[in-house]
Amino acid sequence: MVHIFSPLAMRRRRIPAAVPALLLAGSLSLGGCASVPPPDNLMSQAQAQLQSARDGGAPDYDPVDFGFAQDKFQQAQQAMANRKYAQAADLAEESRADATLARTRAQLGAARAQIQSKMDANSRLRAQNAEAQAENDQHYQQQKAQLAAQMAASQPQNSGQDGGQNDGNPASSSSAPAPAANSPLPPQAPMQEMPAPSSSVLGNPQQQQPGQGFQTLPESGQQNPGGQ
Repeated sequence: MVHIFSPLAMRRRRIPAAVPALLLAGSLSLGGCASVPPPDNLMSQAQAQLQSARDGGAPDYDPVDFGFAQDKFQQAQQAMANRKYAQAADLAEESRADATLARTRAQLGAARAQIQSKMDANSRLRAQNAEAQAENDQHYQQQKAQLAAQMAASQPQNSGQDGGQNDGNPASSSSAPAPAANSPLPPQAPMQEMPAPSSSVLGNPQQQQPGQGFQTLPESGQQNPGGQ
């Protein structure tokens, strides 16, 4: 007995067997999507960290990490649109971490820039003070040199004026000598000796009359000529 196999018959038998497998795979995929909720909280946190990093100057001080955070957040938004919630959650978490790192590095960069700015300002201030001090020293030296030149120029004029005055009035040029401290006193005039009284006057004093008081001796001009 000869059996004849038809290709159409074989296809009809395979189609009913494949339909249940497709239905099972579809149900599993739908169940998996339904089991993972949309990561709305993670998306909000990632967006908030991106804004904080942007406000902190991350685009200027750490553009690399900030760019990574932005790219991953955009990928997370695309995964949310495609209902790939698990992938969106992972991308949102990575975006939040990159944004946090960018914000921290931006804060450090801003602090370094502020310190450098203060150091530059101090350097400029020191340079200005040094320049002002140098100008003051130079001005002082100039004034000192001018004063010395004026004093040197005034000395010959004063000596010439003094010489002219001495030639016109020689007496005025010589100053009176100061008296010596130990100079002797001028000699005094000799004292005149008084003539001594005569012996008669000394030997015969005049008798005092009664009733007369004390009488002085006669002066030399009134003495007796015989007694001299």
